[in-house]
Amino acid sequence: MSEDFPALFAELRSLMREAAPAMVVTDDTPATFTLKTAWIEARTGQPAWFGWIAIKKSYVAYHVMPLYVLPALNQAVSPALEKRRQGKTCFNFKKADPALFEEIRALTVLAAAMEPDLKAAIGA
Repeated sequence: MSEDFPALFAELRSLMREAAPAMVVTDDTPATFTLKTAWIEARTGQPAWFGWIAIKKSYVAYHVMPLYVLPALNQAVSPALEKRRQGKTCFNFKKADPALFEEIRALTVLAAAMEPDLKAAIGA
């Protein structure tokens, strides 16, 4: 793990929290941060996952979980941000990048604004 990762994690944590203020913090440690919805998902009987950040061995992972079920969100992922994408919801960062952080912030804001669509897609 890079010695820069804790500061990078803290910056991304702050970004996610500010971009999705209506979400509920369910995990907040020095290495992980989780946001979930305030409503209960019908399938699981638990709050739905919204976002998750974790310090990994070689990067800091930033997950925007609504990307799984809201195709319109994928259209908001720029080519530059797409290069950081791993799987459907994860974006990996090894260093701070103000331009990409602005893009991930905008994507998170859009995902939070689409919460009614998320609720309709996965059931509440």
